[in-house]
Amino acid sequence: MNKQPNNITNELVHLGRDSVTNGRSVNLPVHQTSTILFNSLEEFEAARNDRYEKGTLYYGRYGNPATFELENMISELEEGAGCVAVSSGLTACAVSLMTFASAGSHILIADTVYGPTRMFCENVLKNYGVKVTYFDPMIGTGIDQLVQENTSVIFLEAPGSGTFEVPDIPAITKVAKDKGLTSIIDGTWSTPLFCKPITLGVDVVVHSGSKYISGHSDAMLGFIVTATEAQYNQARKMSLAFGDRAGANDVFLALRGLRTLEIRLKQHQESTLKIIDWLKAQPSVSRVLHPASPDCPGHEFWCRDFKGAAGLFSIELAHIPEQKVRNMINSLSLFAIGLSWGGFESLILPVDPAAFRVATEWKERGPLIRLNIGLENTQSLIDDLAVGFSHLNE
Repeated sequence: MNKQPNNITNELVHLGRDSVTNGRSVNLPVHQTSTILFNSLEEFEAARNDRYEKGTLYYGRYGNPATFELENMISELEEGAGCVAVSSGLTACAVSLMTFASAGSHILIADTVYGPTRMFCENVLKNYGVKVTYFDPMIGTGIDQLVQENTSVIFLEAPGSGTFEVPDIPAITKVAKDKGLTSIIDGTWSTPLFCKPITLGVDVVVHSGSKYISGHSDAMLGFIVTATEAQYNQARKMSLAFGDRAGANDVFLALRGLRTLEIRLKQHQESTLKIIDWLKAQPSVSRVLHPASPDCPGHEFWCRDFKGAAGLFSIELAHIPEQKVRNMINSLSLFAIGLSWGGFESLILPVDPAAFRVATEWKERGPLIRLNIGLENTQSLIDDLAVGFSHLNE
């Protein structure tokens, strides 16, 4: 067989699959197992000695053939040295922080991180003697002024949750490298197709695989991708110390979802940009907070570092009474009310950045509404929003 040059479209179809061609199924089977059997005590002991190494079959918690294929696939897509699959996106954030922070150390967390990540810092890390400082994600090289003698980690999210600021990733990671710190970024929004943070200097990339990677709102898993083998070994040992693992069925669903990731993202992007144009023409919309929008903070960094526009963003409404906003949301038929995002269905929820921020003040006056643009017909989504917006003018 001729070896084809690397191509993301082909990689999404062919990575993470058996190389044997005769009589194999298109999809890897679900490896639902705990106990792994060995032919001899010597084979068992060899596996035990190598249990932290990639691809070593030892016990179900340490991974199975499908887990290893998925981890290798995500690692290749991110251009990383290794990937650890875990049970959720929050677990990926928590394990990565526990890996590179320790009691008595200090960490820097972007003020726009995913809410549960912030809660983990507040409710767990602080109780174990880790000092946490939140910073303005738009600080750039100014983050140098926040680094202390015991700082160990800088944690970013790009774009930020709720308000979608895009930080200057290379500027911040340069400070991290100059100071000998570990930089971690939540790259769930962009997936490896729209941004590869490791190529921008990031040490560790975390993902919620429940979002675009799985794509069908039916899987719970996360990923930790590292720039070096040493970091991979640290993260893998930490996840196993917690007894965490990605479920067999979730691994199967993620491998399935990855096959259509590119084509889904293209549709999400196309619909999102059309809906943004419509929203900007509505008198009740003060601002669209999407990195592709020129007035979104960090738009210039998005243009430089990202290759596409995902379907999650927020809109800031004019000063409108809360009940009218609630009536608008409740009147929608295609936009459902629910947590998460990145699936095939469109979602809507109000968000309140002011409720959590401590390093940056949310000064905007109008209500903030988060939209996830799914795979429904674009014009139908616009028509649905038009009906909902009519309630804002009653």
